[in-house]
Amino acid sequence: MTIRRQHVENGGLILFLMLITVALLLVVSGFIGALLWAMLAALLFQPIFQRFARRWPGRRNIAAALTLLVITVAVVIPAMILASVVVDQAAGVYQQMRGGQIDFATYFKQMHDALPGRLQQWLDSAGLSSLERAQARVTATLSNSASTLTRQALSIGANAAAFLLAFGVGLYVTFFLLRDGEQIGTAVVRALPLEHSVATRLAEKFVAVVRATIKGSGVVALVQGALGAVTFWIVGLPAALLWGVLMAVAALLPAVGPAIIWGPVAAYLLATGAVWQAAVVIGSGVFVIGLADNVLRPMLVGRDTGLPDWLVLVTTLGGIDLLGLSGIVVGPVVGALFLTGWAILSEQRDENLLRCDGGPEE
Repeated sequence: MTIRRQHVENGGLILFLMLITVALLLVVSGFIGALLWAMLAALLFQPIFQRFARRWPGRRNIAAALTLLVITVAVVIPAMILASVVVDQAAGVYQQMRGGQIDFATYFKQMHDALPGRLQQWLDSAGLSSLERAQARVTATLSNSASTLTRQALSIGANAAAFLLAFGVGLYVTFFLLRDGEQIGTAVVRALPLEHSVATRLAEKFVAVVRATIKGSGVVALVQGALGAVTFWIVGLPAALLWGVLMAVAALLPAVGPAIIWGPVAAYLLATGAVWQAAVVIGSGVFVIGLADNVLRPMLVGRDTGLPDWLVLVTTLGGIDLLGLSGIVVGPVVGALFLTGWAILSEQRDENLLRCDGGPEE
């Protein structure tokens, strides 16, 4: 009877923990994104905090405050400045499209006329010789862009207070995660209902993938985006910074990469007779932007991130579709923990089979 009662009590405790965990997630659901990025920032900048903590032993509050200052100066302020410039350039491009300075129909015609004869005949047979269908699609795209931009602007204005609140909460939580991160991580690993070795391995994999995604993919994408922006500025393309940001986003996808941006740009430049500009874009894309990943990623996170490229692509795209910007990190982390969990299960099963096979001999 005592054992049965103990099982009932343990089951009741587990049920209570599940319900209260769900309730807590519902309560803080409005700040999930802020809490996630606070945790990521604390993990990424933990070495800087440890350096400050060693310099001022016993003054962890000062070390955490200085680390938060580094985060603000090195990440937050430049990101805000970059975002404002990109928004201005995007608005300028949109106004040029509406005013006729940027005429995609004309660009399509120039590229059509520069194509080989057989390809022109194929386009003509498809009904694209007069560009009426292309012009209709451009008009529809512009209309959709206008409505989308209007909705986004209204959304940003309506949610400005909520954004500032979430941003403040994120910085506030980052301070405490920096200061108490080691104790919190140890307590979480100890509380997991898993073997200590398994829980420790999963935690180490989580930290490694987070740092690999941010330091490897994130930093490399920023560098490739910056190189792309400089390249586009050299050849005289408008809104070079905007295209550089798009290239940085594309660089997060391993199977696609920044070539999805600079490739069509180079093709357009070739089709319109801008040969040296196209040569600069192609040369920079292949020998500068393309090699940046091969040079920087091993220096930042090592050569083996533990995830195949196809899984990184699928989990990144799926994470972005599900969670937005946070999915860039969450998606690969889920994929890595999935592989690690199954690897641990396979190892334990093999160990059990070896014990069973070796039992009679002993």
